[in-house]
Amino acid sequence: MSDFRVGFGFDAHRYSATPPLVLAGIVVDESRGVEATSDGDLVAHAVADGILGACGLGDLGDHFPSTDPRFEGASSMRLLRTVFRLARASRWWINNVDVTVIAEDLRIAPFRKEMTAALAELLDCEQVSVKATTTDGMGFIGKGEGIAVAAVVTVTI
Repeated sequence: MSDFRVGFGFDAHRYSATPPLVLAGIVVDESRGVEATSDGDLVAHAVADGILGACGLGDLGDHFPSTDPRFEGASSMRLLRTVFRLARASRWWINNVDVTVIAEDLRIAPFRKEMTAALAELLDCEQVSVKATTTDGMGFIGKGEGIAVAAVVTVTI
């Protein structure tokens, strides 16, 4: 009998004037970035947290603390690869990844296929969905001050 689990990941960052903005390893905006310890790839962070949660392996801060200088400017996709390897070492397979980018003034449609392919390849998972929504002008996202990403991940052993 296989064990089926669901994990949820979330990440939010304030925009910064220092580009680029990277999502799923893809540069989606060359005019701004986000305030972050690593490269600030919110998609990679949310997916990694979802995997860790589903597999019962803690959270992103447990494995890559923002206080550790080794992770300053780190590639978030490299961190996601490390999380994927931890999950596989624990015999978990990733079945599905569903990502929602939440931003008021960012269009991901031109990058969606590339983002989806990058995640699918890294995670050895065919079922990857990347989509976007807005907050209809509400909150810090609606005011254009930042961006968030939510991810749901399913795994089996």
